[in-house]
Amino acid sequence: MKTYVATPANRQRDWYVVDAEGKTLGRLATRIADTLRGKLKPEYTPHCDTGDFVVVVNAAKVRVTGNKLNDKLYHRHSGYPGGLRSRTLGEMLERRPEEVIRRAVKGMLPRNRLARQQLSKLKIYAGPEHPHEAQKPAPLEVET
Repeated sequence: MKTYVATPANRQRDWYVVDAEGKTLGRLATRIADTLRGKLKPEYTPHCDTGDFVVVVNAAKVRVTGNKLNDKLYHRHSGYPGGLRSRTLGEMLERRPEEVIRRAVKGMLPRNRLARQQLSKLKIYAGPEHPHEAQKPAPLEVET
């Protein structure tokens, strides 16, 4: 029996839409990361991008448990001494809710070129509207 290896010529790319309203951030990010990598497909190949496109809507209405809105911090550094800037999850959801989901999904992908390519298939929108209706995305079920 030969081992099946997916190639860019024989992969099937689908589009999925996820409504993030009321969904828990971590569970949502796990499901999205698996879909981007293609792990839910029988032809999954770790070194080849067999994943699907994912469109996330209502990113601003994502839910977290506990006191994470005030306790969870997002850091960035300018590269200069004293250049560390921090924001809480609550502030990030007000300013850039797309970045919260993008960072959560990015943390669940491997750290290599393939993961950066897979992350580019993730489209996130703060509101309910998205410009990908022409691709006819199917709904992706995520546990609450």
